Amino acid sequence: MEKMNLKNSIKAFGLRVNSFPNGIQQAFEELIEKTGDKAGERNYYGISYMENGNMIYNAAAEEKQAGEAEKFNYKTFTIESGDYVTEKLDDWQSKTNCIKDIFQKIIDDGKADTTKPAVEWYKNDKEMLCMIKAK
Repeated sequence: MEKMNLKNSIKAFGLRVNSFPNGIQQAFEELIEKTGDKAGERNYYGISYMENGNMIYNAAAEEKQAGEAEKFNYKTFTIESGDYVTEKLDDWQSKTNCIKDIFQKIIDDGKADTTKPAVEWYKNDKEMLCMIKAK
């Protein structure tokens, strides 16, 4: 695990995946189709948190231009600036089943603020960063 500083907050937009975990891929495919940008051309994020004992998962894309959320009719999100506890996952597409274990490892370490959402940062088709804001 590493610590990373996100210097600026990130504005993003996207949609809730109501059939989590089954609908994740379809949600990202929808975002990619709407924006016209694949991973690597635009940052994509999975933003998740627990609510009333249920996992809430949102697929999101970084806003490149102001007003994109409204243009595409999506919900807005802000990934807060600050320090994060992170772990990199290479070749993530073949390892999606271990993402929850990486987040559990970050939580168990005790340095993460578990009141904040867990963020999956899909940098491209190979590299993904699991991150939770540090205490």
